[in-house]
Amino acid sequence: MKVYLDSCSLQRPLDSKDQIRIVLESEAVLVIIALCEMAHLDLISSDVLLFENQQITNTWRREYALEVLRKASVFIELNDEMKSRGKELADAGIMPLDALHLSSAEKAEADYFCTCDDKLLKKAKALCEPGMRVVSPIELLEEVENDSRG
Repeated sequence: MKVYLDSCSLQRPLDSKDQIRIVLESEAVLVIIALCEMAHLDLISSDVLLFENQQITNTWRREYALEVLRKASVFIELNDEMKSRGKELADAGIMPLDALHLSSAEKAEADYFCTCDDKLLKKAKALCEPGMRVVSPIELLEEVENDSRG
């Protein structure tokens, strides 16, 4: 299964653990990363993820995300077709950078696009290509567990 973790998912394990939801999502992302390291999942990286990561001013957070992205087995370079699809998604109400993440995941034929952003989660579920599920980290682990059971 191919998985695209957006930037907020990649950063979730570094967020303050002052809410139960953040703790659970942090642990879920760490398990997802471990599953990628064990080759049970294929992590997707992209030009868009690298661009957004470069905007992070906190060096430690930026380096952490780069280290995770180095584990990716699939890399997607941004092209005009993806920019066009990103514009369609942005015109439908998705933030422009998020729209490019989604178009990158679609281009990679991701099985799952994972985000911790509730607004993006809700909007993207209705707009994305069939075949790619938009999920939270916790939902992704539930899907992986169900898939492993048969």
